[in-house]
Amino acid sequence: MSVVKHDVLTSQAVLDLAFRADGFDVLELLHDLTAHTVSLLGLRSAGVTVLSETGQVDYLTASDETCRRLEEDQLELGEGPCLDSTRSGKILPPVLLRAAHPSHDLWPRFTARALRAGITSVAAVPLRTPHHPLGAVNLMSGGRVPTREDLSLAQSLADAAGICLHHRQTVLTKNEIIGQLQTALTSRIVIEQAKGMIAARQGIGMEEAFNRLRGHARSRQQKLTELATHVVQGALPVEIDTAI
Repeated sequence: MSVVKHDVLTSQAVLDLAFRADGFDVLELLHDLTAHTVSLLGLRSAGVTVLSETGQVDYLTASDETCRRLEEDQLELGEGPCLDSTRSGKILPPVLLRAAHPSHDLWPRFTARALRAGITSVAAVPLRTPHHPLGAVNLMSGGRVPTREDLSLAQSLADAAGICLHHRQTVLTKNEIIGQLQTALTSRIVIEQAKGMIAARQGIGMEEAFNRLRGHARSRQQKLTELATHVVQGALPVEIDTAI
């Protein structure tokens, strides 16, 4: 059996997610998870939702603004596949989103908003450590419906990230991992603020603002959350401020 480019990219993605230097940025790991998932599965979007210490569902990151808005919509509406998959801790097989389809009965208000955003099917796989459920990786498609093999690949990527979280510096307990995710929730808010400030200052979209923020952090081997904090405090690097 010959090795194709997709196999190589998949192997590289798994290694990238499973092995990080000590003290890595949890939010950046999970954003990389969504990026690899979208790229390798040919999806429109992907996002990560988690259960807080109090059992509340919240979103941590999304591959793009469409997914971010739809994750926020579900939290606002109290319905949707991200909520169901996060709470169940189980794989959510692909569900077609149509006005005259059972999905409309499951999530009527979410389905309407997803269709307006161009999302025609959703699925999810658990985000977990080897011992504990943490949340879900949510898959959104505007074209082809993910196959069983796609879900298996998505689960492998999610498990690689889960293993990395579990072994961060030392083997962590479930409560310690949840504590890290709570910190990541706070980091997400700071990053959203920094994105908004850059977008407003430069007259660009939120996705482009995030790309500039993240590109600058990576080029200087700086944690994304640390850079975002500096931006929110008014210390916008000149390289970002003058980027075209």
